[in-house]
Amino acid sequence: MVTGFRLNLAPVKEPLGFIRVLEWFTTVFAFASCAGYVGRNVVTLRCAGGANETLNATFTYPFRLNQALLVEANATICNHSVSETHLVGDAASSAEFFVAVAVLAFLYCMAALLVYVGYMHVYRDSDFGPMFDFLLTAAFAFLWLVCSSAWARGLQVVKDATGTEGIASTLGVCRQDVACQVSEYANLRNLNISVVFGFLNLLVWAGNAWFVYKETRWHSQKRASQGVGHGPVPAQI
Repeated sequence: MVTGFRLNLAPVKEPLGFIRVLEWFTTVFAFASCAGYVGRNVVTLRCAGGANETLNATFTYPFRLNQALLVEANATICNHSVSETHLVGDAASSAEFFVAVAVLAFLYCMAALLVYVGYMHVYRDSDFGPMFDFLLTAAFAFLWLVCSSAWARGLQVVKDATGTEGIASTLGVCRQDVACQVSEYANLRNLNISVVFGFLNLLVWAGNAWFVYKETRWHSQKRASQGVGHGPVPAQI
């Protein structure tokens, strides 16, 4: 069997390769819309004397909110001495898990496409290649389900912690004679998009698992057994 590189773009036109290209794009959008995010909410504090002050609640990927500084140490706000205060919550585990799955899926798409366009003759002449491809594709479909669900929950933690109620419960002066309200919200569109693309990847990878399964010997053996079972009945002598 010849194992050299043979450039052949025909597999990309088939569902097996075309969906893998689609996975490449959806994976890129998933991690690009989450990793590197920086947002800032502006909090307006209405003091008892009528004056207003503002604070900036800045949060970034990977969203370790309990390390995001809201008030510096020994600050004076509305004539109240306030100690160092951070936001509440930590969504780092779910955000990093989501990005890690996306990056690994991206790398696997690149490797799989390289095999499809250059080594398809080896891929289809062996049992190992299609079976390995199927198992990893199914595994990534499951990982997309888990990491997208976790990140959707983590994003809700971010929204709750950086909203008016979350900041008011964190900042002590807001529980006294100071009215606190988030007057300017950070644009969370990219983070919402990342969740959408996470679940979209689940659908795409789960659908592609079927086309990869058709390349395995499990599918060919099933078809062969069905063909034998439905063969013509021999004539009686």
